Amino acid sequence: MINKDLLDILVCPKCKGPVTLTESQKGLVCDECKLEYEIRDDIPIMLIEEAKKLE
Repeated sequence: MINKDLLDILVCPKCKGPVTLTESQKGLVCDECKLEYEIRDDIPIMLIEEAKKLE
């Protein structure tokens, strides 16, 4: 599980907007950019090129 303090300071690397934890807690979502950043082994992968586009 991702640390609450870390979640509070993370922002989307593309737009610098806030990100929220998915219900499954396996990703972080930027509502502005419609991107999901995967969390692997409790580490958020905040690379734009690895983000998944949301519909």
